[in-house]
Amino acid sequence: MSSVPYSKYICYPVSWYSFLILISALCAVVLSCREERRLGLPKDTVIDLALRIIPFGIAGARIYYVLFSWNQFRNDPLSVFRIWEGGLAIYGGVIAGLIVLFLFARKRNIPPLQLCDLIAPGLVLAQSIGRWGNWFNIEAYGIRLTVESLCFFPLAVQIPSDGFSWHLATFFYESVWDFSVFIFLIIFRRKYSAKTGDVFFFYLFLYAAARLVIEDMRLDSLYASSSVRISQLLSVIVCIAVLVRYTVSALKHSMLSDGIRLFLLPFSAVFSVFTLLYTLFGPVLAFMKSSFVFLLLCVYALFMIITFFSVYFFGVSREVPDADNQT
Repeated sequence: MSSVPYSKYICYPVSWYSFLILISALCAVVLSCREERRLGLPKDTVIDLALRIIPFGIAGARIYYVLFSWNQFRNDPLSVFRIWEGGLAIYGGVIAGLIVLFLFARKRNIPPLQLCDLIAPGLVLAQSIGRWGNWFNIEAYGIRLTVESLCFFPLAVQIPSDGFSWHLATFFYESVWDFSVFIFLIIFRRKYSAKTGDVFFFYLFLYAAARLVIEDMRLDSLYASSSVRISQLLSVIVCIAVLVRYTVSALKHSMLSDGIRLFLLPFSAVFSVFTLLYTLFGPVLAFMKSSFVFLLLCVYALFMIITFFSVYFFGVSREVPDADNQT
């Protein structure tokens, strides 16, 4: 396979970017429909939700992207509507989609977290497929490579606008991670999920943990300010919020071991403070080599995943059902 796409279009004017978004959405809907039947939800719940969530999700993804890269559109405001050229931010789509989902759940009298669990595997699969649209659009790539032994596809891609130099294929890394999360969620949902919301929160946490690291390698990050990468900041906040949610639940029922309480959780807190400082005040850490900071981010993401899995599988998953109602 070539390291440079032969064309952005399947056949003009149908772009690969638009085609892959459509295919990813269809895969997510089909997968969610199967789960709808398994859960015994009213027929066509997923279809009705998809007809609302997909267009608003795309709009949210575009609005998010435009807000944090307005200089790109300032001189040509109409280009805001040319989404087939690229420029959809996943976090924006997820935020908009969740708003629509909660309104839909309230109207249909369905627990919103049940719907979140329903769509989470399909959503991350769609993200995995959709990332290849970035390859065809030659975007979402990382820093330039100077080590010749690493210059091969798909580890790296050639960028025509940069003299066909090799850059990290960050879109590929995220695609592989998203597909791995999809496989995990399918297995987890079938064998381990005990409570409504678990599948969705695992999706949020695992996606955010990887995005935190991958975002640090990208050259086209969206910035909330001159130094704050908005997706990186959101990733840290999501990881901390999900871990806190499950930690509080486990502590409430005294289900955490001493090792988790005395080692994993304190170190996670320290790591989280450092990472928040980095995402908010990157220049403050300019005295540290970028490679060292990147390594610390990798360690943080891995440590948080280990902590979260420990809290869940050795704490939350052992909670007695309806413990709050027992005496």
